Amino acid sequence: MKTNRLCKLSLAISLSIATTSALASPQAPMSARSFAMGGTGVAVAHPSAAPLANPAMMAAPQHDWADDFGLMLPSVNARFADEEEVVDQIDDIQDVIDRFDGQINGFSAASSPEDVERFQNTARDLSNRLEAFSDDTMRVNLGLGIGVAVPSPRLAVGVFTTGNLTATVRGELDNSDQALLDSIANAQTAADIETILNDNNRDIEFNSRGRILASAVIEAGVSFASTFQLNNGDALQVGVSPKYIELRTFQYTETVSGFEDDEFDGDQYQTDKSGFNLDIGAAYAFGENREWNTGVVVKNLIPMELDSAQSRPELGEQKRTLELNPMVTAAIAHKSDYHVVTAELDLTKKKAFGFEDDTQWLAVGAEFDAWRYAQLRAGIRHNLASNSDNDGIEEDTQFTAGLGLNVLGARLDIGALYSSADVGAAIELGTSF
Repeated sequence: MKTNRLCKLSLAISLSIATTSALASPQAPMSARSFAMGGTGVAVAHPSAAPLANPAMMAAPQHDWADDFGLMLPSVNARFADEEEVVDQIDDIQDVIDRFDGQINGFSAASSPEDVERFQNTARDLSNRLEAFSDDTMRVNLGLGIGVAVPSPRLAVGVFTTGNLTATVRGELDNSDQALLDSIANAQTAADIETILNDNNRDIEFNSRGRILASAVIEAGVSFASTFQLNNGDALQVGVSPKYIELRTFQYTETVSGFEDDEFDGDQYQTDKSGFNLDIGAAYAFGENREWNTGVVVKNLIPMELDSAQSRPELGEQKRTLELNPMVTAAIAHKSDYHVVTAELDLTKKKAFGFEDDTQWLAVGAEFDAWRYAQLRAGIRHNLASNSDNDGIEEDTQFTAGLGLNVLGARLDIGALYSSADVGAAIELGTSF
């Protein structure tokens, strides 16, 4: 039952976004190959994934088995962090509240010592659970991407749909709840407890609450890239991706006794905004055999903002702002027919929305190729903006690994992620020739 509630939460967020878009909302615009290589791709992306990582790579030199056409259909990835089992805690707290309410109904000054002890134990249990629940956070990231590319050094063209979804669930203790429960747990007699109950008209409403805060970025666009010959004989690839973006936020706050994760997607809890934006990128190969490649990309060149709904200010709900600011990432890679090693750095910081960390990744990834038929991948990335005093789950260092298989022109890529806070996985189907 508890697992089902978590699944319902993730599914409800995705479906509510899908009602206004053909996409489910992805965790991040990256391929499964990139996922397995520490999130890298700016200097090493294959054509079908280039619109997601760096559009200039569609015009960059590729293996001869990938320089005519690329298809990614689809790429799915997900991450999950819930060290404190937040949704399970809500279930357990609601069960204890039901037991607490049931014991109130039959309680009086004449209650037996056994009933008094039972009721006080329930109050003490509920107080401890609410205290443990406070500031505990769960985060879910979901992803889906589709891409098609026709690479060419003269004029490469790609089409893509991507997005970004982050949903967090967080507990918050109301001190008045704990004070009331502790007064019941520490009362000396049944008459003292009855007085406390009567002072509240025997209708105790707990104000401790659960919060859902989610943001989604949905994209659909086209990419163009071309190669420009430089005076020194080298070539510079430049790419651009005009795109349509839809931003959405969700904010749902409810007392823990009335919290229902399948009710948060009402219109009063949502805001949305759409507009056009732009990604630009460049790539440059150098070295005796052009074995080195550098890349830089600027995503979301036009800043966008969207304020969240504030439907429950009486429960301390605050208006929050989802910011989509320009993100600059630079990378360098060394390549051969049998290996790729790349390093990548975000030159700008992404501000968190909700109960999570700001992010600014430094990543290293590698791929070892066995004659195109199989690829072994690994990566590591560290968040330079990580802060243990953030408002939710800290994102520090993540380790990734994955495998690629190519059979009869069809491609299967899988990836996995692990850190002290979360786990994740990715899968992708596609083809290239």
